[in-house]
Amino acid sequence: MTPRAVRWLATLLLLVGVSAQANLRLVLDPEGLSGTERRASQSLLEQAAAALPPSFVQRLDREVSVRWSDDLPAEVYGRTTRLDALVLNAALLPRLIDPQQAEAPSGRTHGSLQRELLATVLHELTHLYDRAQLWPQEQRQLQWRCRQAQQVSGPVGQRGECRGQDARRFSLSDDPRLLDLAGWQQLVGRRGAREQDNGQVARTPDHYELSNSREFVAVNMEYFLLDPTYACRRPALQHYLRGHFAWQPAQQAECAERVPYLNAGRDFARQPLGWLDPERVYEVDYLLAEPNQQWASRWGHSMLRLVICAPGRPRGPACRLDLDQHLVLSYRAFVGDVQLSSWDGLTGAYPSRLFILPLAQVIEEYTKVELRSLASVPLRLSREDVERLVRRSAELHWSYDGDYWFLSNNCAVETLKLLRSGTDRGELQDLDSIMPNGLLDLLEGRGLADRSVLNDPREALRLGYRFDSFRERYQAMFEILRARLAVPQQTVEDWLAQPAAERRGWFERADLRASAALLLLEQAALRRQLLLAQEQLKQRYLGARDDPQDRRFTDADATLREILDNSGFLSRPAELLDAGYGLPQPGEWQQLEAASSERQLKLRQLNDSLDKEVRRLLEPDLVAEIEAGEANLASLGAHLRELHKAGGGLVLP
Repeated sequence: MTPRAVRWLATLLLLVGVSAQANLRLVLDPEGLSGTERRASQSLLEQAAAALPPSFVQRLDREVSVRWSDDLPAEVYGRTTRLDALVLNAALLPRLIDPQQAEAPSGRTHGSLQRELLATVLHELTHLYDRAQLWPQEQRQLQWRCRQAQQVSGPVGQRGECRGQDARRFSLSDDPRLLDLAGWQQLVGRRGAREQDNGQVARTPDHYELSNSREFVAVNMEYFLLDPTYACRRPALQHYLRGHFAWQPAQQAECAERVPYLNAGRDFARQPLGWLDPERVYEVDYLLAEPNQQWASRWGHSMLRLVICAPGRPRGPACRLDLDQHLVLSYRAFVGDVQLSSWDGLTGAYPSRLFILPLAQVIEEYTKVELRSLASVPLRLSREDVERLVRRSAELHWSYDGDYWFLSNNCAVETLKLLRSGTDRGELQDLDSIMPNGLLDLLEGRGLADRSVLNDPREALRLGYRFDSFRERYQAMFEILRARLAVPQQTVEDWLAQPAAERRGWFERADLRASAALLLLEQAALRRQLLLAQEQLKQRYLGARDDPQDRRFTDADATLREILDNSGFLSRPAELLDAGYGLPQPGEWQQLEAASSERQLKLRQLNDSLDKEVRRLLEPDLVAEIEAGEANLASLGAHLRELHKAGGGLVLP
């Protein structure tokens, strides 16, 4: 048979089973191939054609030649050399024609050599498809951005630029929706420009996908077409690709209803592995910690609150009463604790991670410790929006490890990016805010946030739309002291700023009501001292981290460092698993449960050890003040019991 006849036959075989409307034609170059090698090569191409979406085959209207080459590096399985040619590494052909070697483990992510070669063909064909497509809607978006910015940069501009009214062809890997999901988000204050770095670095199937958006599309097409669990591991991307091609692979795994997450609560006695069921999430609120005078908090802090129904309760307004079930999604700068260095925050020295926290802990942190109120404003999202947002949040919890910048990638920016990629709502696409309170204003202006729930303050408190700062309660208790003891201070802050010994001087003069007010204020004073202690511990930790050989640091310092270093898994859970990508699947849950329990047990042991030694780490003056505060509480407790006894009331425990 002549080479021309062989080529014609190869083309005919490839098109068997493909729609008559299909325009992609893969043509094998048989030169130098034995009959066995031709048959194995043809089988590989037929499998690739069968795996492709029909719309892909129809849109890629060209003849693509495929040949084996000796010129590729050993680690490269294949590549496209022009818009109509694909070469494969000839060194792999002897193994492909041997069934045993073809199915043997390859040491790569797809398993066998045969699967790796199939993935390579699909990967390279995706590059051709990506370059060939022109989507009218995306073309209009690009033209608009060119008019606005006169230039497109970032991943969109990696293959060229557009200026003025000139617009280049707009490919799949430049689709704004794809870029949002892939991790190249819009830059703040630069409409149309995209981030250069991709923070979705954990739980990736292949780090090559992070090199640019073109490779991201090609790598994900491999898994979309070949991995039945892709829809469960990367649900947002699977939803996007399924919509783009109006098609999905026939082989699809059944996804679990719930997804795992790590609860970053500070209770080390609790199993950190939790389970999130999107079906049980009734609503999502924009949760705003209102501003205070600290420079890093003067615009507030952006979070999202998942209103989760108790098991067995139907979704509805009553779920708002299940506060013990509610979770908070909070982007924070992870430095081993919640305190920040202002300079490092400005220079992006901290990683930004998505923490999942119990609502009760967040309420305590802000209302009792930082004396900041919380406003919980429902977002107007469809049922589909809510479930997709919850799954997207879980994906980013496992995959995202970005950089925290106070002025460009802070909590408001991260929250907006999560809402945008999680819901794909058009109202979010051109929003731009670096201020948490400003973002809430914008969401309300677009009709996405229902702020009316805050109009009646008492009702908002009763229904859990607002959680008041304890500052007002402390001030009310202080007013009792002013009325009954005539203390000279004018504000509660002035009272708490006194040394504990000076406050103790008023205890004996206090009646029952004043003593009760003093008790609450002493608790606040002690909490304040413990916050100062936390700051001192942080400074010691940072100093020891910068100079671990410094002999001034004790064994207790080493324990503190170990606690802070080991607690990182609560914000970067991917480090608990050594394989897999995307959302962990049931086959990985047992390892995840064992690893998280082991790490949590270690943290609990370290914490117990630190509790015994922690005061040795603090400055003597602060230790003395803490101990004086504890003595004040004991003294007030005894005083109250005496007053109750003298008044004929029950003796307090």
